[in-house]
Amino acid sequence: MSDLDQIITDYDLWYLNLPVVSSRDHGIGRVDGSCELIILRLRAEGGAEGFGEASPWSVFTGSPEASYAALDRYIRPHVVSRRVSDRASIMADALKAVAHCTEAKAALETALFDLEGRITSRPVHSLLGGKHRDTIPLSVSLADPDWSKDRALLDRLHDEGVRIVKLKTGFGEQAFDLMRLEELRQDFPEFSVRVDYNQGLASETALEHVREVAEFRPDFIEQPVVHWDYETMAEIREAIDVPLLADESVFGPEDLARASREGICDGVSVKIMKSGGLSRAKETAEQAARNGLTAYGGDMFEAGLAHLAGTHMIAATAEITLGCEFYQARYFLHEDILEEAFPCDGGVVTVPDGPGLGARPSIDKLNHYSRSEARAA
Repeated sequence: MSDLDQIITDYDLWYLNLPVVSSRDHGIGRVDGSCELIILRLRAEGGAEGFGEASPWSVFTGSPEASYAALDRYIRPHVVSRRVSDRASIMADALKAVAHCTEAKAALETALFDLEGRITSRPVHSLLGGKHRDTIPLSVSLADPDWSKDRALLDRLHDEGVRIVKLKTGFGEQAFDLMRLEELRQDFPEFSVRVDYNQGLASETALEHVREVAEFRPDFIEQPVVHWDYETMAEIREAIDVPLLADESVFGPEDLARASREGICDGVSVKIMKSGGLSRAKETAEQAARNGLTAYGGDMFEAGLAHLAGTHMIAATAEITLGCEFYQARYFLHEDILEEAFPCDGGVVTVPDGPGLGARPSIDKLNHYSRSEARAA
């Protein structure tokens, strides 16, 4: 019997409430105090374990309660007693078992890849087709409504070698956005600046606001208006000479086809949480490149486990050329859940080469921050 023919015997869940170090405003919503996520652990009959993380945001992809229910009630029966080698068919069954809940499906595929990698002593990026890069440029978002706190963060980022920042805009007045951009250009010229509205602008005034922001020549401007307003996205793209990126408008390959056809963007944010897993995120980026669009690796409000999954996906996806945003574990969470620090230093994320994801969460931390648990019988 092949090692991958082992049966998956255990399926455990933790619902976590993780304290954060600052408030954040992102166009469509705000996060204060803590963020909630779900951790999945699979165990094979030989004792090997694989972990995955679902990191939802209720105003964007869905609620943590929905992710928990999807994993616990609807997806669990399609996993337990299946063979590790059945990864592709398990994911196909999960896709049909419950609509949406892309974060839950991302957690499942991550855990399956991690489990397979640990059994075969291969890193996840190898299972995804091979590594194209050893490091990934790191971007850190600025979203604290108290600008003085973000200025202090900028000093820290400079000292730690980070040189890419993304300014979250559209949650306050236009004057606040322009003031911050002016200070970034004047006081922190060494930083490459990106702008992200997270759907924060009204369609009627979006073009005027974006034109003013475009005068600061950011690397790109991301998702100014609500996800379904393809018409305004296309209008803005035609009116500015700064690349326009889509995030909430493009969850997966199906949305990418329409976005390209209707000309709403020059590039896309690729996230395993909204795509529904590593494989579909990789497919989205590859399809974007075939349509002449760029791509970067975005994140949700994630812990280090989801960052690791995204890191392996980007490492295996040559088409993602604009770096990643896997900063939450280091710069937003009060404490990450991994046993060892997520590997982001000197302004880059280093791709792990160990078995599976290359690191694992601390069970003590999972138990400490858990709201509730659902353990397999």
